[in-house]
Amino acid sequence: MNIYVGNLPSEATEDSLRQAFEGFGQVESVNIIKDKYSGESRGFGFVEMPSKQEAEKAIEEMNGKDLMGRALNVNEARPRTERRGGGGGGRGRRGGFGDSRGGRRRY
Repeated sequence: MNIYVGNLPSEATEDSLRQAFEGFGQVESVNIIKDKYSGESRGFGFVEMPSKQEAEKAIEEMNGKDLMGRALNVNEARPRTERRGGGGGGRGRRGGFGDSRGGRRRY
């Protein structure tokens, strides 16, 4: 089961998160999400536990628990939804800047 862990302190490491969850059972993987430019933690991560029963116990016990001075927000991770292409920079659906025909203006 994949577990979402939010409100992580910036000092938290994947090892410290793994240790916090290993008390409830086997931890398959730990991934703290980092900003792709700065490399700093974005304040959340995921813990994968193969046993659903152990994962549910970990969620119940770890939600609201203090880790390095922060109360964790722990729950079952929702499946990723497909993200729509963004970054249009003010362009309409068709891609042109003010061109109702949808193409680029030719000068």
